[in-house]
Amino acid sequence: MGMSGGASGASGGGRRGRRGGRNRGGVISEINVTPLVDVMLVLLIIFMVAAPMLTVGVPIDLPETQAKAMNSDTQPITVSVNTDGQIYLQETPIAIDEIVPKLQAIATTGYNERIYVRGDTAAAYGVVMKVMARISAAGYKNIGLVTLQETDK
Repeated sequence: MGMSGGASGASGGGRRGRRGGRNRGGVISEINVTPLVDVMLVLLIIFMVAAPMLTVGVPIDLPETQAKAMNSDTQPITVSVNTDGQIYLQETPIAIDEIVPKLQAIATTGYNERIYVRGDTAAAYGVVMKVMARISAAGYKNIGLVTLQETDK
């Protein structure tokens, strides 16, 4: 009788003790997902707000014209010439001899790719024309000059 009482007590205590023992001193192998989701959402919001601020182009003082803005569905390739005559492909400095091979490497639509040339108002006219001549000689036909809209002063 003493043994049967101990056996029933052990099995009853075993059920409670097993779950209670895991919470008291055992290793918990469950992950609470709610804080993880909260942290991920906060990081997502931070990156969504910060990402547009990280896109910095080459600082160029563009000339102003009365031409209307062009509508484009895709992001064009931009070649820039700053006041010192340094040439940039997108935001990367590049030598004038490397323009055509780099354009051929990144052009997704081949020779129909839209290429914008941005020249600073103080940049040498000859450097901008050399860049445009190289791009045109390579076979690209959609070349445009980027300017700012004229403002009434």
